[in-house]
Amino acid sequence: MDARISQKDWIERARAVLPAGGFGNFDPNVVIREGRGARVWDEDGNEYIDYLIGSGPMILGHGHEEVLEAAEEQMRRGLTFFASNARGIELAEEICSAVACADQVRYVSTGGEADMYAMRLARAHTGRDKILKFEGGYHGMSAEALMSLAPTRLENFPLAVPDSAGIPESVRDAMIVAPFNDADFARSLIAEHADEIAAIIVEPLQRLIPPAPGFLETLREETSRHGIVLIFDEVVTGFRLAYGGAQEAYGVVPDLCTLGKIVGGGFPLAAIAGSADIMAHFDKAKIGEAGFTFQIGTLSGNPVAAAAGLKTMEILRRPGAYERFRENGKVIMAAIEDHLTQAGIAHSIVGDPVLFDVVFSADPVVDYRGVMKGDAERAARFNKGLRRRGILKPDSKFYISLALEKRDLDETVEAIAGAAADLAAS
Repeated sequence: MDARISQKDWIERARAVLPAGGFGNFDPNVVIREGRGARVWDEDGNEYIDYLIGSGPMILGHGHEEVLEAAEEQMRRGLTFFASNARGIELAEEICSAVACADQVRYVSTGGEADMYAMRLARAHTGRDKILKFEGGYHGMSAEALMSLAPTRLENFPLAVPDSAGIPESVRDAMIVAPFNDADFARSLIAEHADEIAAIIVEPLQRLIPPAPGFLETLREETSRHGIVLIFDEVVTGFRLAYGGAQEAYGVVPDLCTLGKIVGGGFPLAAIAGSADIMAHFDKAKIGEAGFTFQIGTLSGNPVAAAAGLKTMEILRRPGAYERFRENGKVIMAAIEDHLTQAGIAHSIVGDPVLFDVVFSADPVVDYRGVMKGDAERAARFNKGLRRRGILKPDSKFYISLALEKRDLDETVEAIAGAAADLAAS
């Protein structure tokens, strides 16, 4: 039997070569060895039911045989070409068929890239510079996106707050920030700055917070009235809230959307999708030099990622897939509600059955500041209690997968009961 390197040793090695000892994503004290179905194992062999699922892409679970077969078949033909390929074209056709706003698609490798290019595309199309985003909205790691993503110092709207060092002051001047779900405030800001705003970028389900009735409709009406590009960041919600994404689920169609995670089937792939007149700015022959938006990427439209994404999307189209997917989430949401209520712990469950978490606050959560009012220390203890009982999840959400089976759900409910009891006793 081969001697394994312990997780502790891997962590020490990581600290020598990686800033903060990790990749900048998840807790660097967990080093994952493998995943199968709804479960992962760390380098010490500890087993977890996985609600991290790669931060969302593994909606079918780990190592799905059909997805592996599709990827392996393409790998035998070639890993990447930096040229058009049939799988990428087929995937673009399926995206355009499924997503209401999509006449055309342009590929990149990450959701953050997609968001960056979508904002640039809107500026090219309108000739304006400013972007309106919502406090707490996540749109990747570009300078524009890292404004008021997770501010610890709450400023008066519409002032943007940089979330990172290294962002020029001029970027702040190009951003306008509004509270999510406040349609009246958004309407007044748009009226005040309409001739300066190129785009409004919004997560239709902001992190976990659902849109209030009429909020997305107001954004659609006001952007159409003032010639502003409406961008839905559907990197998370695309093919998750429904096959057609948040656009299908909420019945509001933007001008552009960004897609990622699920469309690559676990491989790095993302896309900007939108109306033909805006997407034409990627076509110099059609739009001309002045309006051309330059975009290339070594792995954009990678054929292996496209093959995996196509197979993932085919499986999601099968009868009953979304019903099972949502039922899995409802079981866990109900368990959290029941056990925290029995323990007498104030809380609000926020999100959708496919993507949700608990905020330890009795007040309704309708925006970022509502989340900030939650008891973060209690949330951390709840998550640690779940981790000790074999549940792997991000700090602030449960990602649901189709791979969850009754045994997984039963063990998750038991872990929730134990973590809730720990909180009640402390």
